[in-house]
Amino acid sequence: MATKPRIAKGTRDFNSQQIANREYIFSTIKSNFKAFGFEPIETPSFELSETLLGKYGEEGDRLIFKILNSGDKVKKADLSALEQGNLSRFSNSLSEKALRYDLTVPFARYVVQYQNDITFPFKRYQIQPVWRADRPQKGRFQEFYQCDADVVGSNSLWQEVEFIQLYDAIFSDLKLEGVTININNRKILSAIAKRIGAQDKLIDFTVALDKLDKIGPEKVKEEMLQKGISSEGIKILEPLFSLSGDFDTQLKSLKLLLGTSEVGSTGINELEFISNAINDLGLKTATLKLNLTLARGLNYYTGAIFEVSAPESVAMGSIGGGGRYDDLTNIFGLKGTSGVGISFGLDRIALVMEVLDLFPKNNQQSTTVLFTNFGTNESLYCYKAIQTLRANGISAELYPDATKLKKQITYANKRNIPYIVLVGEEELTNNNFTLKNMTTGTQETVDLPTLQSRIIV
Repeated sequence: MATKPRIAKGTRDFNSQQIANREYIFSTIKSNFKAFGFEPIETPSFELSETLLGKYGEEGDRLIFKILNSGDKVKKADLSALEQGNLSRFSNSLSEKALRYDLTVPFARYVVQYQNDITFPFKRYQIQPVWRADRPQKGRFQEFYQCDADVVGSNSLWQEVEFIQLYDAIFSDLKLEGVTININNRKILSAIAKRIGAQDKLIDFTVALDKLDKIGPEKVKEEMLQKGISSEGIKILEPLFSLSGDFDTQLKSLKLLLGTSEVGSTGINELEFISNAINDLGLKTATLKLNLTLARGLNYYTGAIFEVSAPESVAMGSIGGGGRYDDLTNIFGLKGTSGVGISFGLDRIALVMEVLDLFPKNNQQSTTVLFTNFGTNESLYCYKAIQTLRANGISAELYPDATKLKKQITYANKRNIPYIVLVGEEELTNNNFTLKNMTTGTQETVDLPTLQSRIIV
């Protein structure tokens, strides 16, 4: 008995309409990337495990898909680690490669590897799939596309300002209104961690805080306690969980909490610069919002961090994110090279746009005109016309089988083909064509030049 075909959880097949919708998003993002001066690169789908591991924190490392060694390399597995119960070391000895978790770490590797060929500041964009061994759920997949833009080699806060404008430009072009760009600063989080006596547990603190929207304040407190953060420190932190007011109001409250913290003041000053610039420049569609509980769990962020929320009318997680990273290239040997970047979650954006019905109508259409098939001689005559139309940028095809006209028209209707050309014995004799507009229902007999002029692409 044949096994029922299926795909792995966390992956998807896409039909032609879904691909057309995704291509619409791709092209909108790509055109804006180019307009803002970014250049494209691509990196391999898998990297050496040593390139990826240790860059995303403990939770991130657990979500990396490792590729098992094959052949004689399997014999090099560290069996002693297995006997000692060290599953992490044993697992690493079985794998020398891993599927990329994101596009940022491979980009950092790329910058260091080709630093002598790059002009800094280096502005690049990258649109490729990534893989995460996460639990599949709505809007969360194990294989998905990221659309990244980064600038490396500049400390200027104008880069953060420009990325906020880039987000706004793309969502405006997609007609996706009501998007919120949440912003925070990791320097502020470091200062808060020190203020509550958890400076040695910064990663545990930020990972727990980043879950506030998902699990709520009480669960976050429980996790912090489990990680060794004192109840006294958590009590100091509590006002952050319910902080309200506009950008400036929240910053004033934060200044009172952080007191004379130098690193905290630096983070606040950076946020004020970005906010003031955006207030002067304005945004078309998006709203910039200060979110002091935003942490983003990735270890490499050091300054401003972003997370983009979908409109409130759609129940969806973040549809984009990013931030400043000062030390990422340092792990590959290139010191003193700061970077900042953002990412668009294509798959979630597509889901949001489907719910809000924002995709252009009939953007799937691939064929403009269908020539009907009434036999060998008629088909040969049609093919000569098809060659001419194709050479002039009009997509055309011949129905492959000489079958009933009703079946051929049904085929055209199901594929939303706007024009049909009929060639029977009379058209063949008179060297002309009968053109039918499937939208208006009108029909006329024309020669080839007129046929071409009547077809609206």
